[in-house]
Amino acid sequence: MVSSTHAQARPTPLVWADATVADIHRALAAGEVTCRQVVQAYLARIEAYDRRGPSLRAIIAVNPRALDEADRLDREAARGATQAPLHCIPLILKDNFDTADMPTTGASLTLARSVPPDDAFVVKRFRAAGAIVVAKANLTELALTGVTVSSLGGQTLNPYDLTRTPGGSSGGTGAAIAAGFAVLGTGSDTGQSIRSPASANSIVGLRPTRGLVSRDGIMPFSVTQDEIGPMTRTVEDAARMLDVMVGYDSADPITAFGIGRTPASYRATLDRGALKGARLGLLTDVLGREAVHAPVNRVVEEAVAAMTAQGATVMRVSIPGLTDLTRGLSLMALEFQPSFNRYLASLGPAAPVKTFAEFMARGEMHPTLRPVLEEYLQVTDGPERPEYDRQLRRRAALRQAIMTVLADHQLDALLYPHQSRLVVPIGEDQADRNGVLSNSTGLPALTFPGGFSAPTATAFIGVPVGLELLGPDWSEATLLRLAYAYEQATRTRKPPRLP
Repeated sequence: MVSSTHAQARPTPLVWADATVADIHRALAAGEVTCRQVVQAYLARIEAYDRRGPSLRAIIAVNPRALDEADRLDREAARGATQAPLHCIPLILKDNFDTADMPTTGASLTLARSVPPDDAFVVKRFRAAGAIVVAKANLTELALTGVTVSSLGGQTLNPYDLTRTPGGSSGGTGAAIAAGFAVLGTGSDTGQSIRSPASANSIVGLRPTRGLVSRDGIMPFSVTQDEIGPMTRTVEDAARMLDVMVGYDSADPITAFGIGRTPASYRATLDRGALKGARLGLLTDVLGREAVHAPVNRVVEEAVAAMTAQGATVMRVSIPGLTDLTRGLSLMALEFQPSFNRYLASLGPAAPVKTFAEFMARGEMHPTLRPVLEEYLQVTDGPERPEYDRQLRRRAALRQAIMTVLADHQLDALLYPHQSRLVVPIGEDQADRNGVLSNSTGLPALTFPGGFSAPTATAFIGVPVGLELLGPDWSEATLLRLAYAYEQATRTRKPPRLP
């Protein structure tokens, strides 16, 4: 009889809703699961919670070929094929990422059957890395606003509080990753559309430096402001995704600026002790002073205490005139129509409409978004308008102000809540979001779980509060290291309690 001291430890069973890339790779290597079983588990969660149960409405479409792809990977593994870095990892794409084998809809009824001629650059990279696209996620139609409602997908619910929005516009991905519909997800961020859902759903979301990741094959909004990035439950998995996503793409020439700016591996740079000796600036300008801001402020102060306990120096800093510097910087209305028209042209003869004007003539958009779209329709000469150059100069002024405060205080990054109040109830517009600091400067920003508000009758463990780190160009490795150290020290994230 084998003594208990020397008995073989039983493998830890997978908890699908919280599993990481490393968890799934361990289980596959141990023969505890097959790739088919992995994919089946996540498809079952989508079936149970997206249209049934709480009916989160996070998913636009499930990939009908996901199990076939899993079977192919199982056959390759049986033959001893070398496993790719994301081998058999279920992935959800925001449905403005082009896929040649599924429609790319922008969550719009008008584009419901629009199948692009090829995959987006990063989608090709994900597939080559072994990831399996299991579904495409709802978004605010055409990625317009921050509440995730659309004519095709309806209103997505926040899995932590079904009365609240999941943020937006990548709220479908945010809710799906929080609810455990896949391991990895993607978002696009023109205003704050990766980071808003990351904050609202207690996950990690990165808006990278302009030029680090190709945007080819992403339904565009603003050629200047658009970025795409990972959305995951852990910092390590965000780093794994970024390792696959970065690289030069001639179809998006801005990526030429990223050549030579990346480490050999973002994941390899992660360090549990990264907060020791770090210098962070808590940006007090964006901390609210009303009762509605109190839950977020409490989480911020608790996070500062935790970072300080890990050896960081956190100083309170201010940017003179920040309110004026950040007012009215968006180029979205000025750049949307020509960007969208170019995208429709890229679809070729099969495009359901040829121009934004034709799209509007269909009249199929979600009614709450019509006023915004009608405003954009009137802007046919945005880049030629004098205000366009004025806003570019003002954006440069904000960028200079941020870099100056970083330099003056010798900071590794600025720290602040992504949203100065809790994510809003369904039916309201988002308020007090701070994504402008990144989207108007091109500087990278990482949002990660900071904590929760007090529990309520509808928010059983509280509403998530996301913290954000903003750094200089190409500082993604630093931001990931700092967030990883905080994550490992505090284990702040909790999965939602779904009915």
